[in-house]
Amino acid sequence: MANSMGCLILLCLVSPLLLASAVNAHPWGGLFPQFYDHSCPKAKEIVQSIVAQAVAKETRMAASLVRLHFHDCFVKGCDASVLLDNSSSIVSEKGSNPNKNSLRGFEVVDQIKAALEAACPGTVSCADILALAARDSTSLVGGPYWDVPLGRRDSLGASIQGSNNDIPAPNNTLPTIITKFKRQGLNVVDVVALSGGHTIGMSRCTSFRQRLYNQTGNGMADSTLDVSYAAQLRQGCPRSGGDNNLFPLDFATPAKFDNFYYKNILAGKGLLSSDEVLLTKSAETAALVKAYAADVNLFFQHFAQSMVNMGNISPLTGSQGEIRKNCRRLNNDH
Repeated sequence: MANSMGCLILLCLVSPLLLASAVNAHPWGGLFPQFYDHSCPKAKEIVQSIVAQAVAKETRMAASLVRLHFHDCFVKGCDASVLLDNSSSIVSEKGSNPNKNSLRGFEVVDQIKAALEAACPGTVSCADILALAARDSTSLVGGPYWDVPLGRRDSLGASIQGSNNDIPAPNNTLPTIITKFKRQGLNVVDVVALSGGHTIGMSRCTSFRQRLYNQTGNGMADSTLDVSYAAQLRQGCPRSGGDNNLFPLDFATPAKFDNFYYKNILAGKGLLSSDEVLLTKSAETAALVKAYAADVNLFFQHFAQSMVNMGNISPLTGSQGEIRKNCRRLNNDH
């Protein structure tokens, strides 16, 4: 995508149809949307139906499944390493700082995997399940729909170090966040567009407490945070205790995928420090925040494209890795 902001905001965008045909003609690292059309024709339908049931039961699950894909792709690529439990050969990424007591949706993935194994044994990877579930979750709660390039295979290992170091954190500075994205081959547009995933879902008090009480080490609240919003947050997020108290990342329309996340940031009501710095620390990211706040269609197009870009981080293909029968463990781990 062109980096020139002028061109960007003047919609130097490929239409979704052209995009789909371009993806088919030049598969993303060997991935393409029709990968299972012959080997497991009902695969997409099965994933979509189980995700729909899970989201109907609990709207928050949509955000959890999008986040699962993100936390997978940023560690060793999109290879379902995040799903592996501890075993004799694996130290699970589930115990890392970004994931512990926080990452969820594993049971939904188990359910999808079981249904796919019944329909077409040993065919659909756990990594592809995560990519499809993230897309279905997004569109089910009002967000864009995109063709998901498929054909990823599952990792034979996990990396708790990678999980601790590579996933952007809520209190990272903007340059650190941009660097963590660049390391994965993602650019500044991807940073701002993918941050818009925070239009759904919840965050724990522990992820933004420092903004309420001690943002710069002087015992003061973050000056970029709206005063009345901060007061409201302090009621449920005390100086100590209540670490796991949950708050909507988008207080305006917490269950709907829309562009209120960006409108909130413009009003000083972005919840996380990593949200607000998009406006306050860089002219380039601020221009994108304003563009997405003004035009929901532009945001949707960029979010869809950035999800495809993210889903293309170092996939295992061909004979690499394996197709796990159970997403929580390697096939030879009994």
